[in-house]
Amino acid sequence: GRINIASCSLGAAQQCFEDVVQYTTDRKAFNQPLNANQHIQFQLAAMATDITTSRLLVRHAAKALDAKEPNAIGLCAMAMLQATEKLFKVCDDALQLHGGYGYLTSYPVQQFWRDTRVHRILEGTSEVMHMLIARDVLKHL
Repeated sequence: GRINIASCSLGAAQQCFEDVVQYTTDRKAFNQPLNANQHIQFQLAAMATDITTSRLLVRHAAKALDAKEPNAIGLCAMAMLQATEKLFKVCDDALQLHGGYGYLTSYPVQQFWRDTRVHRILEGTSEVMHMLIARDVLKHL
């Protein structure tokens, strides 16, 4: 279900992140690694933050689902929305930082980018997740 899709996005984003950290370390511009550039460092920091916050929310929602908590549906929708939206952006940024190489099949980032894009549709679109979250929030007023 939704936790599985969110988890798949987590795995894809984690691998993209590890790949892009390595790529920006190995790739040089002006005799320095790409990740010596402060803007790229800030991008990597944002990517790491999105991965970590998504992972924490997915775990929280999974625990609520296992415990059959009354807000589990809303939490699972939040986890899926957070993970699929934020982690698609992580994969998109990783592809961007790879430049033209990011589109080559010899670089796995292109496959993760495509996979995470469809995660925003499977098991309910992002718009449906918003609807489920709102319904859960209003139910608990």
